[in-house]
Amino acid sequence: MNIGAPWPDLDEAELRVHVMQTKLHQWAADDPGRCFDDIYNLVYDPAFLVVAWARVRGNKGARSAGVDGVAPRSVVFGAGELLSGLRASLKAQRLSPVPVREKMIPKTGGKVRRLGIPTVADRVVQASLKLVLEPIFEADFKPCSYGFRPKRRAQDAIAEIHFFASPTRNYEWVFEGDITACFDEIDHTALMGRVRRRIGDKRVLGLVKAFLRAGILGEDAVHRDTIAGTPQGGILSPLLANIALSVLDEHFTTKWEALGSEYHRSKHRRNGGAICRFVRYADDFVIMVSGNRDHAEQLRDEVTTVIATMGLRLSETKTRICHIDEGFDFLGFRIQRKHRRGTNKRHVYTYPSKKALASIIDKVRTLTRRSWHRDLVTLLRRLNPVLRGWCNYFRHGVSKRAFGYVDNFSWKRTVRWLRKRHFKLNWVTIRRRHLPTWEISADVVAMFRPKAVPVTRYRYRHANIPTPWTSPPGSTAPAA
Repeated sequence: MNIGAPWPDLDEAELRVHVMQTKLHQWAADDPGRCFDDIYNLVYDPAFLVVAWARVRGNKGARSAGVDGVAPRSVVFGAGELLSGLRASLKAQRLSPVPVREKMIPKTGGKVRRLGIPTVADRVVQASLKLVLEPIFEADFKPCSYGFRPKRRAQDAIAEIHFFASPTRNYEWVFEGDITACFDEIDHTALMGRVRRRIGDKRVLGLVKAFLRAGILGEDAVHRDTIAGTPQGGILSPLLANIALSVLDEHFTTKWEALGSEYHRSKHRRNGGAICRFVRYADDFVIMVSGNRDHAEQLRDEVTTVIATMGLRLSETKTRICHIDEGFDFLGFRIQRKHRRGTNKRHVYTYPSKKALASIIDKVRTLTRRSWHRDLVTLLRRLNPVLRGWCNYFRHGVSKRAFGYVDNFSWKRTVRWLRKRHFKLNWVTIRRRHLPTWEISADVVAMFRPKAVPVTRYRYRHANIPTPWTSPPGSTAPAA
């Protein structure tokens, strides 16, 4: 990175940032009531800006430009001037975020998702802000939240659901919640109120509020004010959404702790009472209920009341209640309790949902169109990462049959592409050139085979997931 002599290199900057983040996290964890009132200087600290720039330029969105028309990956030799200008603006408190560029992303069912793309400068400042704020708020976030948090992933949420739905815990009823336009409707006043619980530095608060109110430049070139929500696509937006949605985490954690010890919870359950376990990934969540359907139905009003404090509302069409034997889809997995083949025992199975399977099939079908690639090497280099990423995501479920189906479909589509691409060659010649052992390859690139991916059970970690700034705590078994 060509940023000039006064700036630390990336390795030194990452070390300095990690040390400072560890201190912030430890101070926040040791004193839950502490309000940090002098952290603005960290936002424009050279080490924080260098790490922020490295992350902005290295993420997937680095090829997309904001309203300034500049993509982060196109900035090569001007990084030093960019960071120096940002540091001077932040130090003088004259930085003013510009509107984000609106991009509509199509969703299934004909709907679209609004994506907001900030400028390069705003992305760097947001990334630096996140480096400062994240260790502080991570000390408060509950273990039941898994989305957009360091060292946590979707498989942890699935493992927790599997844990509580399995014998002998038997949380059989499921409240599957969906929040309507979560990122677009978060109330700014309520959100800033939660941020102020930990952050007392008015300069940092002003910067966060400025990003929230920056506005949107729509695809129709019309400027719109943002009076609510955190534009999805901004680096800071996932952290702010987690701060807002932690009202749900805190509510159900308090409700769980109020039941007392395991003995009192068991007694409460024997007396016909309900016990709930809350699992959230970003704005998607499920509540596992040990009780009956009426207990699950009562959660609708309870959840509605809690999220209303943040200006949010439940989707009437997507929020549903089901039994674990009926099954439900969550984060791409189908979770359902079934009889194990050949026995009378029932087990909870997690495997790729029909929607997830249809998605990968559609991607393979699109990539193997005859006109998309000039040669087999190019096709395999585009196809292999898609197959590998999908299989790595689902490899911790009961996915062997799904992997076999995807493998067979991908192989046939690639062979079909070969035959259409080389329509003048007969089958014997094609097989001799590209499938000598029935394995598709070209030069040194071989086709990725999903059927060869091993399937393993994901280890349930729950509260034993350390943050990047703490050592792993002692292993403790979670209570039922």
